[in-house]
Amino acid sequence: MNYDILVVGAGPAGLAFATALASTGWRIALIDPLREAELQDPPEDGREIALTQQSVRTLQHLGLWARIAPEHRAPLRRACIFDGPDPKPLVVDARSCGANELGFLVSNHHIRRAALAACASARGGQPAGDFYFEDRVVQAQVEPDVAHLTLASGRQLQGRLLIAADSRFSSTRRMLGIAATHRDFGRSMLVCAMTHERDHAQSAWEWFDHGQTLALLPMNPDPETGRPRASVVITLPAADIEALCHDTPEAFNQAVAARFAHRLGAMQLQGQRHVYPLVSVWPERIAAPRFACIGDAAVGMHPVTAHGFNFGLLGVSTLASRLRRAAAQQADPGAFEPLAAYERRHRRDTRSLYLTTQAIVGLYTDERPAARTLRRLALRAAAAFPPFQHRIARALTA
Repeated sequence: MNYDILVVGAGPAGLAFATALASTGWRIALIDPLREAELQDPPEDGREIALTQQSVRTLQHLGLWARIAPEHRAPLRRACIFDGPDPKPLVVDARSCGANELGFLVSNHHIRRAALAACASARGGQPAGDFYFEDRVVQAQVEPDVAHLTLASGRQLQGRLLIAADSRFSSTRRMLGIAATHRDFGRSMLVCAMTHERDHAQSAWEWFDHGQTLALLPMNPDPETGRPRASVVITLPAADIEALCHDTPEAFNQAVAARFAHRLGAMQLQGQRHVYPLVSVWPERIAAPRFACIGDAAVGMHPVTAHGFNFGLLGVSTLASRLRRAAAQQADPGAFEPLAAYERRHRRDTRSLYLTTQAIVGLYTDERPAARTLRRLALRAAAAFPPFQHRIARALTA
């Protein structure tokens, strides 16, 4: 089958990209190993996605935001960064720049469901492209004029542009010989939803403690009990995470409340616990002749700065805008100059925060006395300098 664009991966990035190009009239194919039913009704995976205001505008433009029910959007009004037991966190408040919210927290499965629904009706009620569900790429090859895919089903697809949107561990990227730098942090992240006694005031917490990193992401109140509710994120060495994951619910509740120094009162687990290894990825290239990476395939962020999906949407917008201009000029979607321009822009937009995140993680997981002193002093200095906090708030709400 011949297409203009082949998109490998029907996650939120791949679906958003296809939706953004629906108006071009180009023929698009999306390939994903999951069943259609799993994409239409994805299971809860424990991940709460922090969306900046810019990302919300992108989702509105693509028709995704309206498909996420208001009760599934939790406003984020403040962000607090703690260093261990220090009672004076760095606070970034939306009100400092005249905004109501820094952004919103939305569960990943709600975003995935909305992304598929928007893509499935992007062309006047028709799908943005042809879906190849329950299939995967076993061979990818790019020639000067065309990209070739061989699927596990035996199907042969050709396109003028190949897009990898198949995770930070992209097999498509590897098939084309593009190397990537992986950093395995040697730790795992446990995520789950919990109710608690004391109100979180729609504040996100990032708590760098000795031997552990904790995060609290505000969710809307429990619909049945009205109790405050949040997504809890605990980062520990993998063996410690496994032990915590297999605690009884009662022991787990007590352990988590203690890890948060009982600042939230009694805490109670809701639903399942999910564990993810922490690995960041930076490919050597994200564009080549007739090929580009988007989403996590373009940059795999450590979650501490909560920018992974925001960067994914930013890359989708950057590349799609260039390709829409090409379509208006009836140009080849696989021409290298727009792809190279996308790579330059997206690298510029993401490199500094990617490197800063690496440095932050290194500093705040270093248990040597000198490192502890340095991070405490750095956080106190930032907390005592309101213009710095205001600048962060402006960046999130712009």
